[in-house]
Amino acid sequence: MRAYELMIIFRAETEESAVQAMINRLGELSIEAGGTLEKIDKWGVRRFAFEIKHQWEGFYVVLEFIAPNALDEIDRTLRLADEVIRHKFMRLPVPEAHKRGLAAVSV
Repeated sequence: MRAYELMIIFRAETEESAVQAMINRLGELSIEAGGTLEKIDKWGVRRFAFEIKHQWEGFYVVLEFIAPNALDEIDRTLRLADEVIRHKFMRLPVPEAHKRGLAAVSV
């Protein structure tokens, strides 16, 4: 299993309950895939450097989780969500995962 960092940008006007519901859904999907959601970091509303999908602000959330390579369902869920402006997965290198306290095993 590998450690990942996922940044999600929600529309700025999205309610906190909707953001939390999406985070809960992503946690469920990672658990179903055999992984775990380790850390949730809500950055709040930030202004963009440029316009993205006709928006100038977004609510940022960063998740750290451990999962097998099967990230397709999480990616599909985020692509279909209307409140998500953009998302990005980053696979953490093993030394960085250990530094953050994530028990990632390189496959």
